[in-house]
Amino acid sequence: MNYFNYLDDQLFCEEVPVAGIAREAGTPFYLYSHRTLLHHFRVFDAAFAEVPHIVCFAVKANSNTAILRLFVREGGGVDLVSGGELYRALKAGVDPGKVVYSGVGKREDEIDFALKTGILMFNVESAQELETINDRAAILGVRAGIALRVNPDVDPETHPHISTGLKENKFGVDVETSLVAYRRASALTHLDIKGVSCHIGSQVTKISPFIDALERLKDLIRRLRKEGIAIRYLDLGGGLGIAYDQETPPHPAEYARAIIDASKDLDCTFIFEPGRVIVGNAGILVTRVLYTKENDGKRFVIVDAGMNDLIRPSLYGSFHQIRQVIRRERAEIMVDVVGPICESGDFLAKGRPLPAFERGELMAVMSAGAYGFTMSSNYNSRPRIPEILVRDDRWYVIRKRETCEDLTRGEEIPDFMNT
Repeated sequence: MNYFNYLDDQLFCEEVPVAGIAREAGTPFYLYSHRTLLHHFRVFDAAFAEVPHIVCFAVKANSNTAILRLFVREGGGVDLVSGGELYRALKAGVDPGKVVYSGVGKREDEIDFALKTGILMFNVESAQELETINDRAAILGVRAGIALRVNPDVDPETHPHISTGLKENKFGVDVETSLVAYRRASALTHLDIKGVSCHIGSQVTKISPFIDALERLKDLIRRLRKEGIAIRYLDLGGGLGIAYDQETPPHPAEYARAIIDASKDLDCTFIFEPGRVIVGNAGILVTRVLYTKENDGKRFVIVDAGMNDLIRPSLYGSFHQIRQVIRRERAEIMVDVVGPICESGDFLAKGRPLPAFERGELMAVMSAGAYGFTMSSNYNSRPRIPEILVRDDRWYVIRKRETCEDLTRGEEIPDFMNT
């Protein structure tokens, strides 16, 4: 559920009309509902109330520090994949003991940053990374908490670009390789083996792949414990999907019930890394129609948001529902909704039956709270757009619109070009 609803044919975010924000803030912009974010986090967290667990929000889904702060205040931790995400999370006030660090390409300086911060554990993805973390911990005189990210070779039945648990994916190590790596880790004096980790993919809309992965991890944990390796944490990753179009993903309570029932007597603290399921439907992209045109029967609606603002449709062919901000009865036509970027792949919708939008009207691109702003760029030298948060009847700019001056910050022209 979310708190984007129509009142007298005007789209509201909680108690604030979206059109009113657009008048003051300009377009395009990302808009988030505080009430929806809070509700989604609390529902997910409460679903696992009967077992020890930490909800580590996946920072890559939405890294705005105000949104991270909201989850931290609810007792949440974070799952991160870079030193920059750790910096953001610390700015938001996260407890380092609730931080897990994933990702296949951790640099030494990032590892050092995390070690000095005192994070809970690294989700290690290769034998060489294991050795590197031990070496860096030795230099700093600390012990590094680690888990091995195990690739269970489970098909999550999602888009291939966001599938992460198959043999051909770059992530993690297979079960047999992980046994060898755990044995090696137990011999390294600056590592503290804390857990087992996996992540099968993103936008998963069935429970069965998660349970399949869990069954394989349970067997691994039993084998490790028989060898004297005490596993205390089981990180099951994230990946639970949301409804963009006609999907019917399981409710977090249904997902939790299945996980809890399948893991009785496992005696682990669970770590979950939800991202999309928390923030996806809590945010929208608001854009304005610049022009409409027709080329030999092909109709286009040209808006002021482009693929640099929301790349998911271009990158994945992803579907985002499109709504009128001011709703009125009108004819429905088949159109492409395209942006101003100089690329044929710049679109928000293709071949979509939509109301006949007119020049100057506002359009809401729904379910844009996850992997929206975080994947945006300055392509075509376009300043990145603002992020705005609504709480009840007030709205707050939580990230300012960039200016043209921001585009060249950090650039320098060498002296030899000035003579």
